[in-house]
Amino acid sequence: MKMEISQKTQSLEQCQADLLSSREEAARLKATLDEKLGALELLVPENVELRKQVENLEVQSRMLKEENRMLIDRWMSQKMQDAERLNEANAMYQDLLERMKAGRLEELASQQVDGIVRCSELGAEDYVEIKSPRKLKHTIQAHERGCTTAIFQHNSDVLVSGGNDRLVKLWNTRSGSLISSLSGCLSSIFDVALPADNKFVLGACGDHKLYHWEVSSGRIRHCLTGHTEKVCSVDISKVSSNVALSGAHDRTMKFWDLQRGYATNTVVCHSNCNALCFTSDASLFCSGHMDGTLRFWDSRTGKIANEIAAHGQGITSVSVSRSGWMVLTTGRDNQHNLFDVRSMEICASLKAQGHRVSSNWTRSCISADERYVAAGSENGSVVIWNVKNCKVESTLSGHSASVLVCSWSDLGKPLASADRYGNINLWQ
Repeated sequence: MKMEISQKTQSLEQCQADLLSSREEAARLKATLDEKLGALELLVPENVELRKQVENLEVQSRMLKEENRMLIDRWMSQKMQDAERLNEANAMYQDLLERMKAGRLEELASQQVDGIVRCSELGAEDYVEIKSPRKLKHTIQAHERGCTTAIFQHNSDVLVSGGNDRLVKLWNTRSGSLISSLSGCLSSIFDVALPADNKFVLGACGDHKLYHWEVSSGRIRHCLTGHTEKVCSVDISKVSSNVALSGAHDRTMKFWDLQRGYATNTVVCHSNCNALCFTSDASLFCSGHMDGTLRFWDSRTGKIANEIAAHGQGITSVSVSRSGWMVLTTGRDNQHNLFDVRSMEICASLKAQGHRVSSNWTRSCISADERYVAAGSENGSVVIWNVKNCKVESTLSGHSASVLVCSWSDLGKPLASADRYGNINLWQ
């Protein structure tokens, strides 16, 4: 019994030790439970507040969705109304065109010369035969770092030039004096275009933009942005002075609304565009590319209508004759080609010994009577071809640097040529 009592005593002591340990564990667990309950009491209000915020956000989201749907409905309704107004305006415009065409049949018949109708602009009825220029009339120091473009105002002897000095200048070719200077461009000016009324100048610049100047005030009306590379060429529709077209080295050509100052359509092409121009009725436009291809596009859809392998190297210049039936192209292969717009076939190919095209933006020109073609050469000469026999009519010498631009006045004279040093020669 003593032994059993001793064993029971030991067992009791062990149980008491276990009981003490269990009580300590229970006390620790109770403290932990109290801590968790306190934290839970803090989290419950936060959870309730977050639920309220989520409910408020859901309400706001439903309201925004409803407002967005209403705005879309209103926008679609406005677009439909705008489309209806545009359709009405187009119908009125087409009706006016039909009336004008019907009213001008007699005038067109009276202006037919050598089987070619010449009625594209005012003054066409005063058509006179143009003579090949022979002598130098004036030399103008126009631009300090080179003249890159020059064009005569429609039915005028006022010359508009642009250069690497970031300026566009208007010149009186009778006296050789400066009329006005247009500034604001941030880079070289590669091309300029004029509307039929000569009221503004549109310039294509190397800072990826086009600048729209008012001639009377010299103020920039619009700065047109959208190209991502230098803009090399620009033209304005012969039908509407508010429609312009530009080509850049980002392989795009853009239509512009000059009334509102933004792009209305973008045409993506396969090769960089060096030069472009509208046809006389603006239903088509043609573009010359670095791959030597002359492409014709539908102005309404922006889709290609035809393409011609015009040159073995890049095309530097594209221009439409006054009658609208011939397109003149110039290429880096030192060749100038005339294409018939109606048949899309070449009707003249002009070359000259020693004649070399000096840059990717060398501009040639065709006389108003379509008898002569003038182009500048790398050696500083201006070569004039007779279109009828494709032979050189004359070679004019007077520049000390390569000639980049040639431009012929609609009045028949003078012929202007501009070189890499910025000098402009006027020939008569």
